[in-house]
This record gives sequence, structure tokens and C-alpha cells, in this order.
Amino acid sequence: MDGFDRIPDPLILFIFNSISDVKTLIRCRAVSKRFNSLVPQTESLLLKVDCVITPESDESITPFLNFFKTIVKSVHNLVSLSAKTHPELQNRPARSQNCPAHILRGFERIRELVIELPAGDLKLDRNAVVKWKAEFGKTLKNCVILAFRDIRASTSTQIPAEFADFDFAGGLKLRVVWTISALIAASARHYLLRELVEEHEEIEKLVLRDKEGEGTLVMNKEGLAELRAAGVAQVSEHKEWAAHYRGWDQESNGSRTMVPSVRMRMRHVAKTELKSGEWLDGATLVVVRPTTIEDVAGDVNLALLAFQGDGVCGEAVQALVKTRSYHLEMNSF
Repeated sequence: MDGFDRIPDPLILFIFNSISDVKTLIRCRAVSKRFNSLVPQTESLLLKVDCVITPESDESITPFLNFFKTIVKSVHNLVSLSAKTHPELQNRPARSQNCPAHILRGFERIRELVIELPAGDLKLDRNAVVKWKAEFGKTLKNCVILAFRDIRASTSTQIPAEFADFDFAGGLKLRVVWTISALIAASARHYLLRELVEEHEEIEKLVLRDKEGEGTLVMNKEGLAELRAAGVAQVSEHKEWAAHYRGWDQESNGSRTMVPSVRMRMRHVAKTELKSGEWLDGATLVVVRPTTIEDVAGDVNLALLAFQGDGVCGEAVQALVKTRSYHLEMNSF
């Protein structure tokens, strides 16, 4: 027995949880029989996804859909290799080899899972920025959206001359488009996680983010349990809704969770100066919550927590929550 064999299993598992990267952990299984038996017990995982587009992929498909159709080949190969050494895995029902549920099927005790996509979902005008953070259960619980048209440097304390006056009507239309786009992106990501959530009942926290920092979807223990409890009933409900609104959701074939009727608390400032001297053009903050929730006072805290410590975005939110808000409502879609 060498010195390494004397290291207790709990310490090795602590190291594996600190590594968390799925690709690295799958490779660790090939090191020894002991590692092969311990890696599946890792509780904290990070699944990073590379952007790989196959020839048959439609260029119009957004990155989060390509993610589930074309998972990085190297990870798939590693999973396939691992499956060959575990006959019990080969007996499981066949499914797409490109989905997270397939990649993670060798892990038995996942508690916290973070999935990182290679890019965001939204196609925006040049210089425009839209960031969002959404919490889901069986459907949307809340979503905080921060957007602005441009960010520019200025050496003077005056409003930059190149900023044109913000057209109210046109600006409102753009802000609504930003909001709907973020909600569609969030609901599509949520829908694509269903199989993973149902198969891994041990997961207590799930985060789906992208490398660009555009959007973050969060599901906590309560929300995950809510989605699992909804089960088949919600799938049936979604199919009926998708058939009814087939024209609206044609591009994604209805593959997203229905957004419930929501109320939106919107704040907007045409020009905002940051502490750094930079200026934000058309900064907009939107807090979206189902109409069944009447806690209007909680909107400010949601917004501040969503972008806390996020540099420019955090500073912009702090400035926006002090401004006048406008109330809008939207039917489910």
C-alpha cells in the first residue's frame, strides 16, 4: 500500500467536489478502481459545454438548442468509454447521447449542478446588452432583466453629445421586446432540463448559465420538487398549449415551458452616469413575477440580489431601483 492509498475516502471526495468539472472527473475514473468507485459519489458538479455545430444544424437555431443537440464530442466519448466498464449502464433505456441526462448518468449523488453553455441565446443589435436571472419551479417564479442600448466613456461631467433624445414610443417597444426575448430564452432552457430533473431526484440546486453571462436560470430544492411533482400533467398541459399557439412558437416547435400571466415592474432611465465616468444609454430594469404574487415590495430586493456584486450591472441596478416604476401586465404565452 502506497501513501496515496492511505488517504481516506471522504478527503478524496472533498477533492473531487472541489474539482467539480465533469469532463475531468470522468477522466479520473480511468486512474484506478478506487477512483472509478468514488467519482460517481461526487455531489457538486460543473458541466461545461463547448460549441460544436454539426453540418445539419440550422444556423437559425440558438446556442441553447444546439447545446442539447451537439454536446461536445470529447465528453460523449468519455461517457461511452465509462459505460463499457459498467454493464448496468448499458441496460438502461436508450436516449439521446447528447443530453445532460446521458452525460451525467454515471453520477449517483448529485446535490448541486451547474451547467454552463458556450454562449447566450439572444440576437441583439450591436452594443446592446440584455442580462437576466430567472428562478423556476414547475414554471416561472420570477425573472429580473437588465438591459441597455450602449455603454460609452466620457471625460466630462456632462451628458455625452452623441446621445440622441430617447424616443418614448419606440423605446417602450424595444424594452418590451427585450423582456419577451429574455422570458422566451429562460422558458426554453427550463423546458430542456426536464429529463435531467426527473431522472436525478437527488439534485437540490440546479443552475444553468452561459459563458457570456447573459442569462442564469436557477432552481432550488423547493422548485425542483415542484417540477417533479408536476410530472406528466404539466407535459400534457404544455402540449395542448403548444398546439393552440403553434404559429407563435413555430421556430422552437413549442419546446419551452409556458410563461404564466405575469406582472412587470419596469424602470427606465434614458442616460445614466456610472462612478467610472461611463454612461449607459437606455438603461432598463424589469422585474417579472406571476400575477398570483402580490408582494410588490419584494421586487426591489429581487433586483438588487440578482445583480449583486456584478460590477457595472450591479451599479446600474442600484441607480434604477431609486427611480419611478411602471406597472405592466402580460397574458401567458
